[in-house]
Amino acid sequence: MLSGASLAALGLAATDGFTRVLSPSAQAAPAKEGSKIEPLEDFVFDIENSSGGWRGPAGTATEATVEEFPVSQSIAGVSMRLNPGGFRELHWHSIAAEWAYVLEGRVRTTVISPNGTTATDDFEVGDIWYFPKGHGHMLQCIGDKPCHFLLGFDSGHFSEFGTFSITDWVSNTRPDIIARNLGLPLEIVQKFSKKELYIGAGAIALDQKPKNIDPTIEPSQNPHKFRLIDVRPEEFPGGSIRVCSQKEFPINSTLTSALMTLKPGAFRELHWHPNADEWQYVIKGSGQITNFGSHSRVKTMDYSKGMVAFVKQGYGHFIENTGPEDLEVLILFSAPDYQEISLSAWLAANPVQLVADHFGLDPALVAKLPTHRIGISAKQEKTEIN
Repeated sequence: MLSGASLAALGLAATDGFTRVLSPSAQAAPAKEGSKIEPLEDFVFDIENSSGGWRGPAGTATEATVEEFPVSQSIAGVSMRLNPGGFRELHWHSIAAEWAYVLEGRVRTTVISPNGTTATDDFEVGDIWYFPKGHGHMLQCIGDKPCHFLLGFDSGHFSEFGTFSITDWVSNTRPDIIARNLGLPLEIVQKFSKKELYIGAGAIALDQKPKNIDPTIEPSQNPHKFRLIDVRPEEFPGGSIRVCSQKEFPINSTLTSALMTLKPGAFRELHWHPNADEWQYVIKGSGQITNFGSHSRVKTMDYSKGMVAFVKQGYGHFIENTGPEDLEVLILFSAPDYQEISLSAWLAANPVQLVADHFGLDPALVAKLPTHRIGISAKQEKTEIN
């Protein structure tokens, strides 16, 4: 990063922890006659205190869909906690694939694919799973300690509370049909609960995986599990980024995951993503995120642990760690591959004279700009340009 003095020499000013281009003679491109440029909407939301929630003795769930978080059209999220013995009942999603990251405890899942193969997997902190749209699955807390995981869906219009659950289906189907389908006595079926279970309480799941009713079912050849925390990070002076795309996790065909850490005082440089929206969840710490939406529209919002943020595809943005501890952010992108263009790399890919002409600078000064992507800049990192 450049010092304040160097920024001033370049025609830039460091204000409130971020950089703005100063060009007194320049004017924004005029809007079309009769058109109205809307200001940037809010793009930060407190998912842990969402009004869209479910609470019961076996667990809780709070969500952020377009109902609660209108800007997030492409991705919805759910923060779910299960107590020992708690399970999210057998269900499927008709309009969205399900992704998840385990934040605390351990989780067991079962999933069945359209070809009849099945998988039972155990997850711990740092693991992610991915279930394609329409695949039936179940989530269960393992052991005597609660678990907490973040769910992500590749449609902002999806609601976890409007999903397809087995108890909802069975309880709203004629008992004689269910009896015929399952080979059970009618009097037994008539005693089934008449309401959806959603999160149920059962026996505490043990470490050893139990056998299925039919133990001969062929196991799935498409792994639904990936350990994001073990991905080799891209290291920068101010932090690190781990990325998991479809290349690393083939079944994950609609989303890309990232785990980013910013040290105190560090900042994630100005950049944008050409192919995807970006959805963030703060695991730890506090910071600020700033979005640029063209036509002089810039907005900065604070966020902290348990909050989510959204950046539209192609919007310029940057992130600052404003707190005393590391800022850890879990990120979802609405595309299976990761793409980024940063300010430093973009300028470095252009001729010296051209960049100098943009800002009215001496070409010799421009020649000393960064020659590579900065990524995450540390607070103490300063590069003087004389």
